[in-house]
Amino acid sequence: MSKILITNARLINEGDIRDADVLIENDRIAKIGTGLSSDSASVIDAAGKFLMPGMIDDQVHFREPGMTQKGDLATESAAAAAGGITSFMDMPNVNPQTTTRAALRDKYAIAENRCTANYGFYFGATNGNIEEVKALQVGDGCGIKAFMGASTGDMLVDDPEILEKLFQHAPLMVVTHCEYSPTIWDNEAKARAKYGEDVPFSEHPHIRSAEACLASSSMAIEMARRHDALLHVLHLTTAIEMDQFSNAHRSQKRITAEVCVHHLWFDESRYEELGSRIKCNPAIKSSNDRAALITALNDSRIDIIATDHAPHTESEKAASYFHAPAGLPLVQHAVLTLFDLAASGELSHELIVDRACHAPADLFGVAERGYVREGWFADLVLVDANKPTLVEKSKLLSKCHWSPFEGHEFSASIDTTIVNGEIVYRDGGLTGNIAGRKLEFGRAR
Repeated sequence: MSKILITNARLINEGDIRDADVLIENDRIAKIGTGLSSDSASVIDAAGKFLMPGMIDDQVHFREPGMTQKGDLATESAAAAAGGITSFMDMPNVNPQTTTRAALRDKYAIAENRCTANYGFYFGATNGNIEEVKALQVGDGCGIKAFMGASTGDMLVDDPEILEKLFQHAPLMVVTHCEYSPTIWDNEAKARAKYGEDVPFSEHPHIRSAEACLASSSMAIEMARRHDALLHVLHLTTAIEMDQFSNAHRSQKRITAEVCVHHLWFDESRYEELGSRIKCNPAIKSSNDRAALITALNDSRIDIIATDHAPHTESEKAASYFHAPAGLPLVQHAVLTLFDLAASGELSHELIVDRACHAPADLFGVAERGYVREGWFADLVLVDANKPTLVEKSKLLSKCHWSPFEGHEFSASIDTTIVNGEIVYRDGGLTGNIAGRKLEFGRAR
């Protein structure tokens, strides 16, 4: 039996911070207490570092299958583990798209024995696969993704009749990308009329406008209410959308909301400096919008923090506005971003753990993960709040090998990441342990 004993930690868990030791036996947390000892355990002296459950990232694009020049399940899950993310849920807009049950099974087969972190996959809705949606069973995947906004291929679900059927029949939670395409297309035409093809990246939040977001998210919410469906609205970016969401505890809601770390960190003032490196959909918007997201997190209208990690190559990102793809790599620095927001007083450590670890486990029915509890899987992260991390290109682990944070020094560092009782990252380097397992999901409609 393999054993690890973590001593002298500051445990952040279930709304509390306290001194604690944690004993791990094989893949499980065996005991939580103080003054624990074990003659046969490998000891990690946390020396006052924060110990928390690993982040469960409910929205990533790891690009496999079909786009592995940008990233793949092995490289991006390793970067995630180095960033304190122990479980991830990957999106279906790959090639082939994950829009049949056979494609979903194939994707799980591809992931087996290759992921450093635990993995789950979404099924993708289209205008033509409602019968496949109806046939899904609880546990087949984490949820059903609907792109209710301008997207690629046939992943855009814009047929009102199909949307009605989706919310009526979906056996799992529906998660939505909400931007209203006609508004975006009209704004693109106005930008072209003003700038030609040389549109500055600072126009992105005006093209992918707050009004486009509100038109789509309000439609999704209305449909979900009409059919009493489970709805999770992804990557919110605007102040005007916040009043649509309840501040009740997530256990009392059927409609929930997510925010991503880059929308909590950046605002539109950074386009001049970073340009395409912060082009993402939905767009990073104003400082007032960013402040509203922080407020909504603190008052429980936003339930989950995620990344929407979406790598592209540097050459792809070097293109002009209409040709540079949207998305940025984030998993390696997501937890550090949140700890910087705690250091600035905008978020508390307890809230970070609740929204990035506990809430995804609760809302998606992830079995025995997301909390530090005896008998649960040992997915744990040690964070050193007194050791800064300078983001250097040479230390980036995502396959695309760039970051919007390059040159920034975070106030904290990831000391150790443990997945299923195995140390996968320690003292600034990956250990090579491929410890990730398929996540089990138990929440039905």
